[in-house]
Amino acid sequence: MTQGGTAPGGRPEQGGPLTALAGLTTRGRSFLAAGIAAAICAYVLGQGALLRVGLLLAALPLVCAAVLYRTRYRVAGSRRLSPGRVPAGSEARVQLRMDNVSRLPTGLLMLQDRVPYVLGPRPRFVLDRVEPGGRREVSYRVRSDLRGRYPLGPLQLRLTDPFGLCELTRSFSTYDTLTVIPRVEPLPPVRLAGEAMGYGDGRQRSLALAGEDDVIPRGYRHGDDLRRVHWRSTARYGELMVRREEQPQRARCTVLLDTRGIAFQGTGPDSAFEWAVSGAASALVHLLERGFSIRLLTDTGDSVPGEGASGFAGASQESADAAGLMMDTLAVIDHSDGTGLSPAYDLLRGGNEGLLIAFFGDLDEEQATVAAKMSRRSNGALAFLLDSDTWGREQTDVPGPPDRTGERLRLLREAGWTALAVPRGVSMAELWREADRQRTHVGVVSGAEGRS
Repeated sequence: MTQGGTAPGGRPEQGGPLTALAGLTTRGRSFLAAGIAAAICAYVLGQGALLRVGLLLAALPLVCAAVLYRTRYRVAGSRRLSPGRVPAGSEARVQLRMDNVSRLPTGLLMLQDRVPYVLGPRPRFVLDRVEPGGRREVSYRVRSDLRGRYPLGPLQLRLTDPFGLCELTRSFSTYDTLTVIPRVEPLPPVRLAGEAMGYGDGRQRSLALAGEDDVIPRGYRHGDDLRRVHWRSTARYGELMVRREEQPQRARCTVLLDTRGIAFQGTGPDSAFEWAVSGAASALVHLLERGFSIRLLTDTGDSVPGEGASGFAGASQESADAAGLMMDTLAVIDHSDGTGLSPAYDLLRGGNEGLLIAFFGDLDEEQATVAAKMSRRSNGALAFLLDSDTWGREQTDVPGPPDRTGERLRLLREAGWTALAVPRGVSMAELWREADRQRTHVGVVSGAEGRS
């Protein structure tokens, strides 16, 4: 990702003459004050030689400021960010390039890029004389443990005179944005409930009816095979009609993320809410790579759709674009002001959602009942329940409040969910395997009961 950093005319933006005077350094202001004091003393004492010295001391910083202000360096700056989207806790490399596009060499330059505090200290580089047409490249790294979108820039140049009496800062006008997405954990390829319809090689297909009486034709399109022309429909409609091809039916999955502020306690990279966001991101990427048609849904009813990879050219790019869109959404998602899961439940009632994976925070009795009903519109339902009291409580001998997680898990499991509690410090991959073991165990028990 590259964006130019030049102001109109190929030069950084600069202020007016007063900006140059404000750029006087401590040394420059000392020279100016000493010159004025010497001139006043010379006038009072009638010393002509001292007056000339005072005028020289006062004029020198002013002349340096004027010359520096009139400097017409034509420089072009650019920034390259690699990668532009990085998981939390990983580093991104920022490369800065400065080109001297004028016919004159530059003096000593200090290059500085503005970055948010959370990404680390502000990088500064000293560039020696840059010859006409010359180029200088420097780089630095940024890292954040907190997801979000962070601006980088604008790029700034500091110009100084050889005596160090004046220093001016000129800024470019453009900036880049670094997107820090949630941590994504690789998940094992287990087969969860509901995955038979579209998971891997088991993907079902809806076949076009090929009989003479019940064929479903469509209009001819450029490039269609003429052997697929359906002549009876062509004669009936008066235009060329062809049989429909075999259409793949993608498995669907909805990933529900509970963002209610009252459902989570604590902040920071190790909080329960951040674990839920990271878990949702891991599940989304895992299922997108396996061809699922994914929808990210929150408790407020907001959703982001995405298509997974399928067996045609460009599928990997389609899956990457869908994952990028959802990761960008999760990078900036925050607690909602909602108090219930009803908006999400109303949206789920619209149709069969395929596989449903939910990440819940604290559930009171009412919200647990709503969550239990969600499994009715899915082929399989998997829930991860985070108890914020357990996550926020320090490891001490002082007992915490009564644990309601067991009761909520029982309610969800009776409603058809594969429900797991999320203890602090557990990995998403471990829970993913445990969910598969629980589903397999339930299936075996149900089969044994059926035979008995």
